[in-house]
Amino acid sequence: MIEVEGLSFDIRGVPILKSADLRLEPGKITALIGPNGAGKSTLTRLIARIEPPPKGRVRVNGLDVATTLSDRLAREMAFLGQQTYLASRLRVRELVAFGRWPHCHGRPGPADRAAVDQALTDFDLETLADRFVETLSGGQAQRAHLAMAVTQQTPWLILDEPLNNLDLAHARALMAHLARLRDAGGSVLIVLHDLNFAAGWADHIVAMKDGAIVAEGPVEEVVTTARLSDLYETPISVSAHQGRPLVLHHI
Repeated sequence: MIEVEGLSFDIRGVPILKSADLRLEPGKITALIGPNGAGKSTLTRLIARIEPPPKGRVRVNGLDVATTLSDRLAREMAFLGQQTYLASRLRVRELVAFGRWPHCHGRPGPADRAAVDQALTDFDLETLADRFVETLSGGQAQRAHLAMAVTQQTPWLILDEPLNNLDLAHARALMAHLARLRDAGGSVLIVLHDLNFAAGWADHIVAMKDGAIVAEGPVEEVVTTARLSDLYETPISVSAHQGRPLVLHHI
C-alpha cells in the first residue's frame, strides 16, 4: 500500500503540490491523469524519494519513505521518470542488469541473469542486447529503461509517462505487461496522458489539477464526460467500447 498524508511541495514559493492525501491499494494499476502542470510527476517523484518532501508523509508498504534506507526502499518500489541520464558506452544488457542491483549488489547469480534475459525478451530487446544505448532510437531506449525498472522485481512499480517515444504496438505491449504484473500480485502507479490507455487498462484513476487531487476512484466513476471536460477545460465525450470507457475529443 502507498499512503500519502498532507504532502506539499513548492519551488521558490510557488506551490506545485498542495497538501495531497492519497491511499493506493496494492494489486491494481493506478493511473494518474490530468493536464500539464497538474503535479502528477511531482507526486510520483516525492513518493519515490527522488525529491525530499518538505512537508507531509509518504509510506510504502508501511515504510516511511523519508527515513527508510535506500537499499531497503529499492526492494519495495522501482521508479522510472521522464528524464534518464546515462554514461556513454553502456550496452543494453548492462543497463537492464542495473535493475538487479538491490538484489545482488553487483554480483549477479543465475536468478539475476535469468531476470535480465526475461526482460530483454518481454520488451523485444534481444537483438539489441549488445548495442550501446546511445545508438538506439528514442523508443528503443525507452524500452530498455522500462526493462531495467521491471527487472528490479519490486512490489510497486512507479512509471512517469512511460509511453513517451513508444509506437502503438510497443505502448500496448507495455500496458499488457503491466496487466500481467498486476495479475501476478504486483502494483503499478503510472502517469498517463493518453486517456484511452488509462481508461482501457487501469483499475483505479487519480485525477489531478493545479497541484491538487480532484477526483479518484474506479475508471467508470472518473472517466466521464463531465469530469474530463472540467479537468482539461475542453469539450470531451465519453462513450463505451468493449465494456470500457472510450474518450473522444471534440473537433
